[in-house]
Amino acid sequence: MESKGEYILVTGGAGYIGSHTVISLLENGYTPIIIDDFRNSNRDVIARLQEITGQNIIYYDLACQEKIKLREVFTKYKVQGVIHFAAYKAVGESVEKPLMYFENNLGSLITLLELIQEFQITNLVFSSSCTVYGNPTQIPVVENSPLSFNSPYGYTKKVSEEIITQFIESFPTTKATFLRYFNPIGAHDSGIIGEEPGGKPNNLLPFITQTAIGIREKLTVFGDDYNTEDGTCVRDYIHVCDLAEAHVAALKKAYSITENPIVYNIGTGKGSSVMEMISVFEKVSHLKLPYTIGPRRSGDVPIIFANTDKANKNLEWKASRSIEQAIDSAWKFEKYIRTKRNNS
Repeated sequence: MESKGEYILVTGGAGYIGSHTVISLLENGYTPIIIDDFRNSNRDVIARLQEITGQNIIYYDLACQEKIKLREVFTKYKVQGVIHFAAYKAVGESVEKPLMYFENNLGSLITLLELIQEFQITNLVFSSSCTVYGNPTQIPVVENSPLSFNSPYGYTKKVSEEIITQFIESFPTTKATFLRYFNPIGAHDSGIIGEEPGGKPNNLLPFITQTAIGIREKLTVFGDDYNTEDGTCVRDYIHVCDLAEAHVAALKKAYSITENPIVYNIGTGKGSSVMEMISVFEKVSHLKLPYTIGPRRSGDVPIIFANTDKANKNLEWKASRSIEQAIDSAWKFEKYIRTKRNNS
């Protein structure tokens, strides 16, 4: 039985953050419509979402750039809002393949904005990133910190924000919210959806869990000579379910805020180092993790975490889940998905 609340289009809705946001939308009475061509996600996520929610999940197998097919979705449903996740997101990969990132991340956004204007959609939440701050001089970063970028990925997020901002100037009836979030980790409490990268992981926690379960021989820590307490990079790790709830809060609060577009940092407001993450995983899993120290990775900044006061106040939202909870849920999901894949 599907929800009959407002229809919210979720691009990249079968992906890691998108799938958790779909659950949060359903829990809050919305009806999400997933747009995903599964290039960075697995098709069986749809079935798992239905298992978790007990509801029929509306989804369309297409890319945002497929304008004719996407228009058909807007025509069929009275879409009240759009959450735009669909994008490539790996810093290292973007350095190796910048044109691929420009074509997908910017091209998908432009097509989507054309349809938002055509169908007069008034609520857009854009999945941005803390990478738009580049290598910040002020820690924690605030929303009006200087913008920069250290990678083609970061560049696409910065330019996407600029494109939306200029679009809003010509079409101010759309309220746009930029969520600049930090490092999502963890999995749903059910343990059946989580971060499931194709091939070699680009993010820390799935590499940790894949190493612990035996898929990877060992974890490489990219540099231990940064100017941080233990020499390893420091990031603001936020539980993906907290992040999902922030997207729903942004949808709900958009019309009560006069600022347009409005920007929020979404994080925990504190940083954890790579070595801290390893230590917490070993504590949670009761395993010893094999790792080695490697050279620094291109595009990485030494330390970044968020000042989240603006989001905490305006959205009436605050990250509530701990690093331990996030890592425990990620390990639960890793064991689930390996069993599932081995038995299929």
